[in-house]
Amino acid sequence: AGSQIQGTAGIPRRSRRRKSVAIAYEPGQGDGAEPRRARWEPRDWREQLERIREMRRSRDAPVDEMGVQKCYDSSAPPQVMRYQVLLALMLSSQTKDQVTSAAMLRLRRRGLTVDTVLQMDDETLGQIIYPVGFWRNKVKYIKQTTAILKQKYGGDIPSTVEELVQLPGVGPKMAHLAMHIAWDSVAGIAVDTHVHRISNRLKWVKKETKHPEETRVALEDWLPRDLWKEINWLLVGFGQQTCLPVNPRCSQCLNQDICPAAKRL
Repeated sequence: AGSQIQGTAGIPRRSRRRKSVAIAYEPGQGDGAEPRRARWEPRDWREQLERIREMRRSRDAPVDEMGVQKCYDSSAPPQVMRYQVLLALMLSSQTKDQVTSAAMLRLRRRGLTVDTVLQMDDETLGQIIYPVGFWRNKVKYIKQTTAILKQKYGGDIPSTVEELVQLPGVGPKMAHLAMHIAWDSVAGIAVDTHVHRISNRLKWVKKETKHPEETRVALEDWLPRDLWKEINWLLVGFGQQTCLPVNPRCSQCLNQDICPAAKRL
């Protein structure tokens, strides 16, 4: 006891206060909590993730066979390849992978570069990309964005999320995927409708989120950074095959016993 009193007397006031905060925080952790981690993380997430990896092992979802990473010409010069990645992402919004892939193939047959798109009239571009979702708006956005790339970036695409989201028709999900695929850089998690839905079903967000961008912020707060690139690919395919928007196939899901949503569906 004497040594404790002596030690306490020698600790500066600020250190004593910090120690008392730590002690006061421990009861709030609950039984079985890890004292080392103050950061929140979802229950069972590591096991859920490993089971999703197992379900995705065959890599046979539409995103695997016709996703954006399969839509560009890998033999093209790097600058052209990056432009094709961005265009595929712009076309993919509100559009099935199969439709995006077919539209990209038609564009590539025309020689898909910044210059060829700028030389193309709106009607021709619309005929080529139809029937992607909101194709009329996308014609406008593609022409505007391509002109900006030519004028401001020398025909290349920006290399930061902040610059990418300033381009017409490019949202946060597209920007993060462009960073992943075109620049091989992980600046954040790409959250689309599948990632958003599944994250909420698995309770991978501390409280329910309404929009994908909210989900991105919530996931990045706790998910280890080395998983950020993988998580989009895993959850998109899982959402296309098993955790469907309507009538999810819970009976086929390896996470059925540890998924909070499975008990209610």
